Amino acid sequence: MMSIALPLTALIAFSGYTVSVMLQAEQSLIDFGISLMSRPDTAQVVIDLYLLATLAGIWMYKDARKRGQSGWSVVPYLLLTAVFVSVGPLLYLVVRGLQDRKRPAVVISPDA
Repeated sequence: MMSIALPLTALIAFSGYTVSVMLQAEQSLIDFGISLMSRPDTAQVVIDLYLLATLAGIWMYKDARKRGQSGWSVVPYLLLTAVFVSVGPLLYLVVRGLQDRKRPAVVISPDA
């Protein structure tokens, strides 16, 4: 069973920080993204970030399918990942951990 403490703490802290920054921002999220992509050094960081986000999206999809869920079940997480990168995978980990807690534990007998 996965602990949800770390992803939940990171989700709350990062989401709170994101909301705070967005409320104080002097430009829209789209304008900010465009300005980041206008320089090679910051564009490299953005590209790297979205490569990792893509890998996280692939993992979320494969994990959901392995757990018997529809591939469509990860669409909300993928949308959050596309806009807020870390929020989608963190929320997926929290929800996954909560689902694991609700499932009965499978005990394997040593005699089996």
